[in-house]
Amino acid sequence: MTAKVGNTSKVSPEVAGNSPPKRRVAKEKRVESELRKLREITKGAIPDEKRKTVMPLLANLAFLKVKLDDARADLLYEDIFTEYDNGGGQTGLREHPGFSAPPLPTRSLTSSMKRGTARAKSKGGSCERAIREYFGGILSGEIIACEKMKQVAAHVLRDMDNTDPLYPYHYREEFAQKHVRFIESFCRLPSGRLGHDFKLELFQRAILSVVFGFVDAEGVRQYREVLWIMGRKNGKTALASAIELDLLVNDDEGAPEVYNVATAHDQAAKGFNNAWRMVLTSPALAKHIRKRVSDLYCDLNMGTIKALSANTNHLDGLDISGAIVDELAAMKNRDLYDLTMQGTSARRQPLVLEITTNGFVRNGIFDAQYEYATKWLDGKATGEKAERFIAFIFELDDREEWQDEGAWVKANPGLGTIKSLSALRQNVSKAKDDATYLPTLLVKDFNLIENQSQAWLTWAEIHNEATFDPGDGTFGYAILGIDASDTTDLTAACLLMQRPNDENLYAMHMVWIPQRALDQAEREGRRGGRDGVPYDAWIARGLMRVCTTPVIDKRDILEWVSEVQDKFGIYAVFCGFDPWGMKDPPIRGAYEDYFGSDNLLEVRQGAMTLSMPMKELRALYKENRVIDNSNPIAEWCRSNVAVRTDVNGNIQPDKKNQDPRNRIDAWAAECDAFITLKHFADDYRAMIGG
Repeated sequence: MTAKVGNTSKVSPEVAGNSPPKRRVAKEKRVESELRKLREITKGAIPDEKRKTVMPLLANLAFLKVKLDDARADLLYEDIFTEYDNGGGQTGLREHPGFSAPPLPTRSLTSSMKRGTARAKSKGGSCERAIREYFGGILSGEIIACEKMKQVAAHVLRDMDNTDPLYPYHYREEFAQKHVRFIESFCRLPSGRLGHDFKLELFQRAILSVVFGFVDAEGVRQYREVLWIMGRKNGKTALASAIELDLLVNDDEGAPEVYNVATAHDQAAKGFNNAWRMVLTSPALAKHIRKRVSDLYCDLNMGTIKALSANTNHLDGLDISGAIVDELAAMKNRDLYDLTMQGTSARRQPLVLEITTNGFVRNGIFDAQYEYATKWLDGKATGEKAERFIAFIFELDDREEWQDEGAWVKANPGLGTIKSLSALRQNVSKAKDDATYLPTLLVKDFNLIENQSQAWLTWAEIHNEATFDPGDGTFGYAILGIDASDTTDLTAACLLMQRPNDENLYAMHMVWIPQRALDQAEREGRRGGRDGVPYDAWIARGLMRVCTTPVIDKRDILEWVSEVQDKFGIYAVFCGFDPWGMKDPPIRGAYEDYFGSDNLLEVRQGAMTLSMPMKELRALYKENRVIDNSNPIAEWCRSNVAVRTDVNGNIQPDKKNQDPRNRIDAWAAECDAFITLKHFADDYRAMIGG
């Protein structure tokens, strides 16, 4: 007796025995739609005198296309693989005879995978139940989740219950089940319990059902970009490999191209190798997928899975149907991400899945995506991208929750099943005993934003969302701090200001970069700019200026100070600087002429000069009393400050172990301005009147 892999006995009772769902679009309308497409395609290609003869042929072609699709649809309700038992002790899997013929030109054979689930009713299927159980549990409080996941849950359930016929996307159970059942039927664990069935956890099933279940009237998927952030060891690597196999075999794409995308080749190859192990342990997949030199090849649809990294040749011209972007947080610039998104433009329903933990790289593509996801959740993102985007963000709501075991699941949805609770307890215990390990724990296990493991400041101290208007008439005088460079380094300036009877510090920054440094980055193929940060975007926003001379002229800073004075009525009255960068007598003379020699302060570098002011400045950061309108350059530079401490507890910036790409220039200018403010505090307060 032959039993199908997708036998209705193996699904819910309400699914079993139901006939395929009726097509929502009448056949006549489908023929008309196909005829319109053919007319558009042939427009201009057929002379007018011949169109009268050709038009009946086009109508017949449109009719045949619909009939062929219907014939194919009948096959789609059969499984590509069936189980057999010949009664003599021989059992196994064999290909369904209906799929042994060459593929039809009108549609890819990849759509033949397991459409038996299409017999599921539109209501009450297992995938819909998973969505309502998981996201409903989040809203009811039965499932502990962070605030962002509560926002996601509200969004998903609202769309599930949307009955507006004019809205283009609605949930259809058969499309969700098609992908979920493929993963659970054909994929195997690639490590650990190698070869065991891949059984989705509730949160995995619910999320995948959302990603694949929302489609338009023609069955085209709504979501094309998915940001999925969760703590390490929550099964993201295995799940990503299963998804890419699903996109290879089971996504109705002709010649699909699926990519493992990562900054480093080794990381990209990791997902690729996991997918291959899944194939090797799955007899059904192993029959149709083979490993070649640089890819996995599927003979059903001529599809491939490849590893894609920053050092891959020929990154341009990609035709991506699916991509798993691994460890988005490790990318120091957005070039690879942008190329991936651009590579999907020719596909009918591409999917880019960014599944990642947080990282230590700041102001990169991860932060940009996280910021966009926040806007999307708040309903502030609009347009085509917002319609096609969805985010699932698992994180702690508050930094102090890292010691609250009951809150850990907020960042680790697989805790206790996929991720070991005892192992996480050990990590937390280690962080309590070793403060240097705490940032790693916060970032990797709880998805909180930190800058780097040996950093001086936390992200909460670095970033302040408060804003101010320098032209509101409440600011009259400022203190200038300068960090000057010679050739290829940045030169930075910071104006610090206070208001009467206001303890906050208000900062305005400007940074200069030599044109030769940008040219060099362009020659080396670093499109986003030097040092892995978006210099080009900062220049476009007016936060950074380009110097055309080989050496940055420090008198350019005085020009900027004069511009601020003319535009906002703010006068810089004192100036502090590192004397090492201001050796040139003409430059020094220009500053003495502008400020007066008595109003200049040499801020010498070292623990004796910097230790106490740095400690005081950090106290202000902790209280969010330094307001800079969230200047990304200032935040990036603060995030790069590492310190060393001497035996007496004095601190100073640690340049010895600092990566030269992790520049601190804007912070150094800010620190010089703060030290100068303290030095001239009495005079400055007398000027501002408080």
